Amino acid sequence: MYDYGLFRYESKEDLLDTAIRYWNPDKTKFWQKLGVDLVIDRREGYFLYDMSGRRLIDLHLNGGTYNFGHRNPELVETLKYALDYFDMGNHWFPSVARSALAEELVGISPGLKYAVFGAGGAEAVEIALKSARFATKRRRILSIYKGYHGHSGLSVATGDDRFSKIFLADRPEEFEQVPFNDLAAMERALSGRDVAALIIETIPATYGFPMPDDGYLPACKALCQKYGTVYIADEVQTGLMRTGEMWGWQAYGVQPDIYVTAKGLSGGLYPISAAVVDERCGDWLNIDGAAHITTTGGAELGCIVAMKVLEMLQRPAVVANVAAVTEFFATGMAEMMRRHGDIFSGVRQKGVVLGLEFDHPEGAVHVSRALYEHGVWAIFSSLDKRVLQFKPGVLKSVELCEEILDRFDAAMPRARELMHAARKAA
Repeated sequence: MYDYGLFRYESKEDLLDTAIRYWNPDKTKFWQKLGVDLVIDRREGYFLYDMSGRRLIDLHLNGGTYNFGHRNPELVETLKYALDYFDMGNHWFPSVARSALAEELVGISPGLKYAVFGAGGAEAVEIALKSARFATKRRRILSIYKGYHGHSGLSVATGDDRFSKIFLADRPEEFEQVPFNDLAAMERALSGRDVAALIIETIPATYGFPMPDDGYLPACKALCQKYGTVYIADEVQTGLMRTGEMWGWQAYGVQPDIYVTAKGLSGGLYPISAAVVDERCGDWLNIDGAAHITTTGGAELGCIVAMKVLEMLQRPAVVANVAAVTEFFATGMAEMMRRHGDIFSGVRQKGVVLGLEFDHPEGAVHVSRALYEHGVWAIFSSLDKRVLQFKPGVLKSVELCEEILDRFDAAMPRARELMHAARKAA
């Protein structure tokens, strides 16, 4: 019996049956088919514990949500403190917590003017797109093939058709995509001077973290300036020190007109997101501040946690640790490629953002399972299953990094076996 107070399950099988019947049949069956029977129970630091009690090192981090690990003690204490005084708040009125977080975000974002809050990344993307349309009085939105910016009405139309087609939101006439790292295609799309915004992940996450070519992002911004288009940096997975700078756009020397942050801003404890905009894109706040309304966006409890997240990220010890973890995995993965180069073919890395390439069309799916069997959880890229998303957190210790590499090394024979079986079956 698994007793959680308000609910209980007779067994893990009972929970899985309940998930299939009432929650999400396809997701539940998908993982079972892949041989991943994970049901997350207790979680602490960079460790997940299955219902069975089995420990896993978390290198998925739910897209960087758990940048500081699960239930980080400082953040938990911060939320407990906030609950003694705050609740979600009321979006209609000035707020001490919301105003303080907005000031902090703008203060660490040179060139930008206002922070507009949401509850999740998709809502922040909606705010960014609407702000760009307001500023330019244009409708068209440009994004990248295989990009991903959320699942809501406007945001889903910017992403891959895997996510939009099922809901009949694929390729409305006001949305266009071009290949990543293709400046000629970018200029052709912008040259009509009718595009309100280019929205681009600084490093496209769901596509497997392909790295921008040298000078690509600054050149994109220059094209946006040339043709009067707003440049929106989606920093949901590359912000918050994950590239070695507070924001990925800083790491690449780009000045966005708007950027979007979410996931890790919450500390993994209370949902919050933000679109941080320049004066032109945010001028609607002077004209009609209720043009965008969100009851739960910018909840005061989330603001308090986010303030602590930003304070922690700016500590010299944390900045130094990000650099150390970056160097450790750059060196360690080069060695893993030397040892397992027959299947492990490449590393894409910027800071603690890593995509590991494998020599099989679904190589990362097999590696994900092999790592799971060896006590590590890392997920494959949805839109390029050759690439494993490998996401160390900013507080990873030397000892834990060494354990991860040891387990990775030990998992490679099993990954090789799974790839060989898949080729044979094909």
